[in-house]
Amino acid sequence: MDTAGKLLTDRDQGILTLTLNRPDKLNAIDNELAEALLQALQSARDDTSVRVVRLRGHGRAFCAGRDVGAPPTEQDLVLVQAVSEAIVRHPRPVLAEVHGWTVGAGLEWMLNADVVLAADNTRFKLPEASLGVFVTGGLTATLPAMAGLARAKALMLLGDEFSAGEARDWGLIWQVVSADALQATGLQLAQRLANLRPEVATQFKRVLNQIGLAAFDNAVAEESSVQRHLQNG
Repeated sequence: MDTAGKLLTDRDQGILTLTLNRPDKLNAIDNELAEALLQALQSARDDTSVRVVRLRGHGRAFCAGRDVGAPPTEQDLVLVQAVSEAIVRHPRPVLAEVHGWTVGAGLEWMLNADVVLAADNTRFKLPEASLGVFVTGGLTATLPAMAGLARAKALMLLGDEFSAGEARDWGLIWQVVSADALQATGLQLAQRLANLRPEVATQFKRVLNQIGLAAFDNAVAEESSVQRHLQNG
């Protein structure tokens, strides 16, 4: 495992584990982290030894969203959207394993995954509207598809915090476990996904996204257009 950078990578028995590694910043996204994650996802596309991608966060949170220490830039937008597209279009199943704060773009990346496991201490929030910015990650497609249009509007416009139990009940995640059991349960799920016949798993993911997330490409394009308009306004 390379622990030098902002993304930790580990490979074992077909499982590629990618761990966001800015624990002092609650894994808030900067360009280096986003670029490292994008490169890792792209490199794994044609690697037949990878059967499943496991996305995690190091420290007290999965991801606190974009690092707001600096104003958003065009490159921020491009990289965040590219990571979302890489997760959705990756030929292998992507398991997101979340805990602690899972906010903004971190929540958006989680919803791009195929299976989501959450610790019971996970807290979710979409603060973009209150910050005067727009959402990314195809959220305008993924959230209504999973939670329904009315709930998606309320969650995005009001930005209220919600719990892992609520996220499960609303269809945003697959399972909630104790924080102590998160890593072991995540590994078990990753192993089950890795044991699937790769071409079968790929086709299930492709067709389900093609039907269930038919609006994803248009959502990414519209979100990017609105982001640019707001930045230049």
